[in-house]
Amino acid sequence: MGRLELIWQQIQGMHFTDYLDIILVAFLIYKLLPLFRSTGTVRIAWVVGVIIVASLVTDALDLHAMSYILSQVLAVGLLALVVLFQPELRRMIDHLSNINLKNLLGTQKPQQEMVPVIAQTVRACEAMSRERIGALIVFARDNRLDEYFKTGTMIEGKVSEQLIRNIFFPKAALHDGAMIIRDGLVTAASCVLPLSESDRLSLDLGTRHRAAVGMSEVSDAVVVVVSEETGAISVAVGGMLKRHLAPQTLERLLRNELCPEETDEPENLVVKLYQKLQKKGKGGSADEK
Repeated sequence: MGRLELIWQQIQGMHFTDYLDIILVAFLIYKLLPLFRSTGTVRIAWVVGVIIVASLVTDALDLHAMSYILSQVLAVGLLALVVLFQPELRRMIDHLSNINLKNLLGTQKPQQEMVPVIAQTVRACEAMSRERIGALIVFARDNRLDEYFKTGTMIEGKVSEQLIRNIFFPKAALHDGAMIIRDGLVTAASCVLPLSESDRLSLDLGTRHRAAVGMSEVSDAVVVVVSEETGAISVAVGGMLKRHLAPQTLERLLRNELCPEETDEPENLVVKLYQKLQKKGKGGSADEK
């Protein structure tokens, strides 16, 4: 009981800045955790963890030679990581820098305007599946995907079944590569996406499917694929590929991912924590009186 009382006393003695510090750390962890879904990021974390643990063990066992070597490794470790894992680090930085600040602050507009966009996309995918026309459609979310626009052609057009089918028509100039839909518009087409290096993917999957999984690994995008060989419709989210989807299933999946149900309470983590702090602050001031 003594330890619990000590903890309770420490909690009672906390100030607003202490709560703010905890919120910022929790929010940082919450936003950084999705980065560790990609294989490259896991490799970086694994290497750093092994070096730190090995350094602690050698210090505890008084292994002076190994301790000296590891200390030198740690001294130049940052530069070595930048050189060895440059592509992975670049993706991490791009992921953080492209996050939509409006969504973080809870000021983003409701996403119900995505409903007609999804309906048009599903109709286009159903037609392209029937005609065996390959397609790769990326729905950008918090990650803005700005760097991938540079690899394609800017469009900024209203999403419609006809536009999507015209872009992916085999003889069209922009049919190769991916189409990116952002903020309810076809923002760019013929974009180049990163290929997944995962060994868990089936060997019968081609470049289009690997690009879809690769994009979902390095961002929070939802990627729709129509196979040119079989006409099968697939969706990649969070590094996972869901294959052979019916049009109705595709529409339901896209709505779940892109149109979360609105509730009376704010869904944003920062807003939730801020409001809780406000309530606690008001209660504390009342007690003092």
